[in-house]
Amino acid sequence: MASRRFKIIDKHVEFIDSLVGKPTKVLDLGCGPGFYTSRLTALGYECKGIDFSPYSIKFAKERAVEAGQKIEYTVEDIREADYGSGYGLVMIVYGEFNVFRTEDISNIIEKAFKALKPGGLFIAEPHRFEAIKSLGNSPSSWYSADQLLFSDDPHIVLSESFWNEGRKVAVNRYIVIDAASGEATMHADAMQAYREEQYEKMLLDAGFSEVDIYPDLAGEDEENEHLIVIVGRK
Repeated sequence: MASRRFKIIDKHVEFIDSLVGKPTKVLDLGCGPGFYTSRLTALGYECKGIDFSPYSIKFAKERAVEAGQKIEYTVEDIREADYGSGYGLVMIVYGEFNVFRTEDISNIIEKAFKALKPGGLFIAEPHRFEAIKSLGNSPSSWYSADQLLFSDDPHIVLSESFWNEGRKVAVNRYIVIDAASGEATMHADAMQAYREEQYEKMLLDAGFSEVDIYPDLAGEDEENEHLIVIVGRK
């Protein structure tokens, strides 16, 4: 449910391959179920994926074995993980950039820079400022489900969002009510918004010599409503 359609991923991988130019060593931060790494490996890239979700990594490892692919997958927090070195490409896609505090994502960018070999690329796909602001200003809503993300049992989810203008942060809260017991639990997430010039500055401050901005990870001219692409070259 949290993954893109394969047809879209195929376009993205084709564009990424065109930016890099030739197969190289790749680190995918927040790799999820390995849909990008598996495709890049099929093109001759040597891939490593890191993700916080053991279920995503388990799925990725199983699919790699089925496909006869040699891909290194590890369950780690990318804020703390050792990235290694010698990569021609480090990537963090699908909006993961904005879920971290500014100091954490700045550290991630610096670690990515150090992990790249000279001339290597860092590709990020963060949210547009207005997209995050719109999320923070979303109306309250609710839904019921027999089994979904928050619970394996029948439940109701009440959600509300807030936009903090001072900090430029969107906060989403989810109140999950168990259908049988009526017990309620609360979950929350936050997303930090940045302008394009702020994304560019973050990469330049980390040491990248060139920074390019693209409207879409498919390399198309049409502007993506929610996400943009920032590419830094070491």
